[in-house]
Amino acid sequence: MKVAIVCDWLVGIGGAERVVYELHQLYPKAPIYTSQFNPNKIDWFNDADIRTTWLQTLPSSLKKFLPLLRAWTFSHLDLSEYDLVISSSGAEAKGIKTGPKTLHICYMHSPTQYYWIRKDEYLKKPGFPKGFNWLAKLGLKILIGPLKTWDKQAAKRPDFIITNSNYTKDNIKKIYKIEAFVIYPPIEVNRFKITGTPPLRHGLVIAGRQTPYKKIDLAIEACNDLKVPLVVIGDGPDHKRLEKLAGRQTTFLTNVKDSEMPNHFQSSLAFIMPNADDFGIVAVEAMAAGTPVIAYNKGGSADYMIQNKTGVLFEKQTVKSLTKAIETAINKNFDYDFIAKHAQQFSAEVFRKNIKQFIETNYKEATKNVTQ
Repeated sequence: MKVAIVCDWLVGIGGAERVVYELHQLYPKAPIYTSQFNPNKIDWFNDADIRTTWLQTLPSSLKKFLPLLRAWTFSHLDLSEYDLVISSSGAEAKGIKTGPKTLHICYMHSPTQYYWIRKDEYLKKPGFPKGFNWLAKLGLKILIGPLKTWDKQAAKRPDFIITNSNYTKDNIKKIYKIEAFVIYPPIEVNRFKITGTPPLRHGLVIAGRQTPYKKIDLAIEACNDLKVPLVVIGDGPDHKRLEKLAGRQTTFLTNVKDSEMPNHFQSSLAFIMPNADDFGIVAVEAMAAGTPVIAYNKGGSADYMIQNKTGVLFEKQTVKSLTKAIETAINKNFDYDFIAKHAQQFSAEVFRKNIKQFIETNYKEATKNVTQ
């Protein structure tokens, strides 16, 4: 079986890159096609056959400027020589060309967010370097119609779509009119397990890229009102605004290493996830450390949250609603061992097993149909 892997880009570390890494573990000889690759930002693929497009000649910092060029490039990338193509995509990589004998399975992280899920947020705050936001807004307004049309057509190119949560599955059905299959994303749960004497727990923690849709401001304001210590891990375009909102009890950490994250989760009373994420990998990483999660009751959290057992859900994205949930969480005696065990079902090993089984089943069926 001749296999190829495709992804939108490899210029940083995130959940989409983790999926590509696990696919690479399953098929280490398969070339990885992508628009741009920055080995200085992600060193997981030193042994991989990375094949970039002509967009590699452009700075990776221009990634946000390139959806039209990526759409054109991927739609002309012909991988019909392969028996199996697996695309990992939340943008344009799903639109590659394959032949009638090729099985194309797409692991879709989300319908393309800047056209559908968060279109209004991108139009309001594109998150481009200062001085370029006006250009991004103008470009998105002009091009969004034809790009949405292309995106819908591209979503029909894969033979099967797998996705990360039932929330994303519903969005795919609503936007693309396609039925997707849910396989939870791979999470390094063992990296966050507590070994030895459990650390003392104190205060709350939130982590992630600091952009408006992450709603980190809600966590800061709620902790301001309650005078509860909060550690904010990460950086992003919203960082300065968040610093101005913060009270004395809030600590910002912008340069935390991956190796330091388990300790931050293990020593916190709870992790806050105030946004509706497609899945919420960081929340499950916190759970793997036995840490309860305070999560907005929308998005992928429904697939791993058990109310009052793995954490506390709140219903409205308001300071008042979150404050009430925080009070409930910090005054409740959670079973940290139960939470950690619950997170094990989202491990990378389980992901590889489920993906492999899905591929083998559908590849055999596709081969049988071609033969007939």
